[in-house]
Amino acid sequence: MLTALSIKNYALIEDINIKLQEGFTIITGETGAGKSIMLGALGLLLGNRADYGSIRDAEKKCVIEGSFNISNYKLKDFFVSEDLDYEENTIIRREILASGKSRAFVNDTPVKLTSLNKLGEYLIDIHSQHETLSLGNNDYQFQVIDTIANSETLLLEYKTELKAYKKLQKRLVELKEEQAQATKEYDYNLFLLNELEEARLENGMQEELETRYEELSNVEELTENLSSALNLLEQEEIGSLDSLKQARASLSRIASLSSNYENLHQRIESVIIELDDLSSEVSDALDRVEANPEELEATNQKLQLIYNLQKKHSAENIEELLKIKDELQEKVSVSENAENALSELENAIVKQETKLGSIAAKLHEKRKAIVPAFIKEAESLLADLGMPNARLKIELKKAKNFLANGQDELFWYLAANKGGDFKEIKKAASGGELSRIMLAVKSILAAQSKLPTIIFDEIDTGVSGDIAQKMAGILQRMGNAMQVIAITHLPQIAGKGNSHFKIFKEDSANATTTKIEELKGGERVEELAMMLGGKNIGDSARAHARALLD
Repeated sequence: MLTALSIKNYALIEDINIKLQEGFTIITGETGAGKSIMLGALGLLLGNRADYGSIRDAEKKCVIEGSFNISNYKLKDFFVSEDLDYEENTIIRREILASGKSRAFVNDTPVKLTSLNKLGEYLIDIHSQHETLSLGNNDYQFQVIDTIANSETLLLEYKTELKAYKKLQKRLVELKEEQAQATKEYDYNLFLLNELEEARLENGMQEELETRYEELSNVEELTENLSSALNLLEQEEIGSLDSLKQARASLSRIASLSSNYENLHQRIESVIIELDDLSSEVSDALDRVEANPEELEATNQKLQLIYNLQKKHSAENIEELLKIKDELQEKVSVSENAENALSELENAIVKQETKLGSIAAKLHEKRKAIVPAFIKEAESLLADLGMPNARLKIELKKAKNFLANGQDELFWYLAANKGGDFKEIKKAASGGELSRIMLAVKSILAAQSKLPTIIFDEIDTGVSGDIAQKMAGILQRMGNAMQVIAITHLPQIAGKGNSHFKIFKEDSANATTTKIEELKGGERVEELAMMLGGKNIGDSARAHARALLD
């Protein structure tokens, strides 16, 4: 429950601090006094986005802090899952800095708004005037039924599987489109693939062929120059080798005279060995040179094939052609295996449909089981609220498709008067009737969900007199099980509160400020008397106020 609230530098609020109690708490105040401002501040504590424009003094930061006693609400696991420090008296703080940045803290640990929003759902349910209209919203209707049926975990499982199912369906559409496109391109891709496979390309092949082509194209030039080189190396008397051998013989005769001469002899010996090897290689190269028109033609044809393929596929080399071949192989394989992939995906979808159908059936049964008791309890509460002839009808129909909340279509109907026809609840109920129905629903939900705190913002819209008195009784009974805070304009409801706060504006020379104070004893009498009779309070109004407080 909310035990304390501090608001500084927010909208018309300069600095307020209040302590709250268990049970039924009342907040009253004239229209425009700042009740909605306080709700806005509470919304920030629960994870709503901050608005820099709501800072009162732009040179100071805005700080909103709430203390919550959560010792009885089994939230320790949630704190662990969100990596937060668990404290039985948990403090949430929001800060809006003068720079416009916003920060949030739980027990002095910085948190993201997503985590704060999740925590807020466990702490407070704020029922605004606008929310009354959500009775006609189908998602809200499902939320009510699933909360009472305790099927929220099952619904979450269904939504997870539904997401997977839709993903499979999307992939099926994509695969069919890919298959259709692949079928169109299959023949051409297969032709291109066969063409590349028949070329029998290998890395390094092009360079080898180009070298061999140059050799075969220049046989005469190679023969002439290799022969000349060989003659110069080997010819007797004038050949390089013969001359070097004579020089070696001369140096060998003086090699023993000094190390310098021995070194010269060794060096010339090395040169002779190198030239001898060179001569052998030139001779071998000359022996290999042979005119071969057939090989020349074959080499040329192979090169032209490679060049044509490179031009056709805009490839720079054989490596790129081989990569293109692999890509074509993949496309052809996709086309050839498309039927198998399609069949496997369709089987997966059927299995997912079976799983979804099973979960949806369980959801349907859990929902169906609680509807009669929910209707009975709601109609009983409505009778207490001055709608003795109101009848509710809730229909659950099996849908053909898997919908967001299961395989159910849910309809809420109301017959507000005796003998009246059932109509959709949003069309059948007036504003005051909607308020009473919402209070009945919230009363049932409060017992089920065990929230620490619920705040009603003018749940009494459109009601008065005896109905307001009965509404106050329900709110008071709810306050026995949880903390209930009601913002009200009705003295009948205000008189039932265990504690009472008044919000008001105070004008100074330079500014208007919203303030809040707790009313006690005679102060409550005066406030209720003013709510009953206006600012000119008489004895009868005070007497009536005392009666409401008794």
